[in-house]
Amino acid sequence: MAARLLDFRADPLDPALLGEVVDHLRRGGLVAMPTETVYGLGCLLREDSLREVRRLKGREEDKPFLLLIPHAGSVPDLAWTPEARDLASSFWPGALTLVLRDPSLSFPVGIRSAQGGVAIRVSPHPLARAVVERVGEPMVSTSMNPPGGLPALTAQEALGTARALTAGESLWVLDGGMLDPSEPSTIVDCSGPRPTVRRVGAIPLHRLRCVLPEIHDPA
Repeated sequence: MAARLLDFRADPLDPALLGEVVDHLRRGGLVAMPTETVYGLGCLLREDSLREVRRLKGREEDKPFLLLIPHAGSVPDLAWTPEARDLASSFWPGALTLVLRDPSLSFPVGIRSAQGGVAIRVSPHPLARAVVERVGEPMVSTSMNPPGGLPALTAQEALGTARALTAGESLWVLDGGMLDPSEPSTIVDCSGPRPTVRRVGAIPLHRLRCVLPEIHDPA
């Protein structure tokens, strides 16, 4: 059977429909939903779900996925540095991805990088944020696109990608409307001795330096 399309374009969001999505995720299902940048393919941290997301994306375990989280307090096992807390306080919810060290190995390979870091973000998109907050735990997120293809900016594009990737009924596409083209999230690695910019995206360097004047930019 084909991927299912659910309409979330109405405001306010339908709580009953959100409940169905949460139940679907907790049963191991996948979703494609809008984020602050593109439509993202996501699941909860369940072994079978992660395996299916990797299959659809054609991704090996040595290229980890990031996590959308409800709030900073939802990942207490990660090593929060003072600089990471300052950045999160200033830019979350927002298009800032933080990489934090996972000293207790709480997250599996494929989420935790070979260097021991886990990438996390709190999405400002109302639908993505509602889903993650309602489910109450970290959620894998990766751009909804075939390998080498452009990420989806509409639910119909996400549905087309789902069909191209041979996703079945385990994938639900959440239609939150059309997204405007945007830059990817900015990535700051706070897993080492000094916060380092790994990618400049939607949040420019000068704004980061308003919070951390000495932030390291290898470029």
